[in-house]
Formats: sequence, C-alpha cells, structure tokens
Amino acid sequence: MLERKQVKDRAQITFVLPADTPPGPVSVVGDFNEWKPGAHVLQPRSDGMRAVTVDLPAKNVHSFRYLAAGDYWFDEDHADSHDGINGLLHT
Repeated sequence: MLERKQVKDRAQITFVLPADTPPGPVSVVGDFNEWKPGAHVLQPRSDGMRAVTVDLPAKNVHSFRYLAAGDYWFDEDHADSHDGINGLLHT
C-alpha cells in the first residue's frame, strides 16, 4: 500500500506492508536511492504494519521494487503503473 502527502514541491510517499508478510527485513529500492538495498528499510508501526517514508521531487516518475530477505524481489500492487519489471510512482 502507498500513502501520499504533498508538501510544496515534494511528495512524501510512505510504503506500507503487513508486519510479517513477507517475513524478515524488507527495504524499498528504486531510482531514488540508486537501487541500494537497506537504504530505506520498512520499520514496525503501532497498527501492525511496517512502513518507511521517502521524500521525492514532485512532478516526476520513479521506478521501485521491494527487496526482502533471501534476495526476494517483489512488486507493489498499488503502484501507479508498471514498466514490466518495476512499479512506477507518479509524484
């Protein structure tokens, strides 16, 4: 799930997943963090979910995916669109 908040010329995107699906650490990786695993690790929230918020420039398109333990890559079903492999965010 994606949560969005516009702040002036920025978009705050919060990437949200269930706390235990998939198990183990999960990070969101994309062109906004040079596809670096571990740069944006989802952290537990009080609502039983886990999340991380990333500030992105407005009026851009960003590619991303999730990376879980065991080199398990997966997509966000609620991305704005997909380019075949990656999810796309339109900020």
